Amino acid sequence: MDTSNLLQQLLMIGIGTTTMVAERLKQVTEEWVREGRFNPEQARHLVDEVMAQLNMNTPGLEEQFQRLFRHTLQELGVPRQTEMDELRGRLDRLERQLRDLENRAWK
Repeated sequence: MDTSNLLQQLLMIGIGTTTMVAERLKQVTEEWVREGRFNPEQARHLVDEVMAQLNMNTPGLEEQFQRLFRHTLQELGVPRQTEMDELRGRLDRLERQLRDLENRAWK
């Protein structure tokens, strides 16, 4: 399974859905203005309000996407930064110990 492609598709679906909602909302409000249900200012206010609500919910969506991304990386066996840092520290300590042992052997 190509995970990067799957993640890219999921992101595009989210963007596409938001775009479709915005376009449909604009169409509906324009129709309501033509029918006299709303004046243009009310329609603009409604669109702005709904889009603001969508944008407010975006952080939750982003958080879910990041969680999915982290989970996928974990399944692929990609180490976290903290694990890499820990391994680098252990490697540094081992290199120091090896140098110390080499220096003792020459004395």
